[in-house]
Amino acid sequence: MSVTGLNHYNLRASRQILDALRDFYVSIVGLRVGYRPPFNSFGYWLYAGDHAVLHLSEAGPDERRLLNVTGTFDHVAFSCTHVEEFESRLRGFDVGYTSDLVPHTGQQQLFFHDPAGNGVELNFAGHTA
Repeated sequence: MSVTGLNHYNLRASRQILDALRDFYVSIVGLRVGYRPPFNSFGYWLYAGDHAVLHLSEAGPDERRLLNVTGTFDHVAFSCTHVEEFESRLRGFDVGYTSDLVPHTGQQQLFFHDPAGNGVELNFAGHTA
């Protein structure tokens, strides 16, 4: 028995925030809306390639969800290519971000937040020294 990888992560919010998150992850991050089974609740599945990596689920009308949760979740990271194009996209959408370089690997990282305050990291492979 072993874990073979990360399947998906789920963000749960009101319909208004859900739509803003969908638009953000499609327009800014580059995921795409794809097939979602016909659950009784509303939501979206966002895909990277052929894999649904982000599930967006609508919170019920009496369900209280905190934005900018102060728990232990910090960010989600996506493997990406073409760092210059992503930086241009982030600037074009006026999304503030920081950049970092991983020592010894040359891996470039871009960090920013989605409309609900969740951290997002984009990783770009580097070259080992």
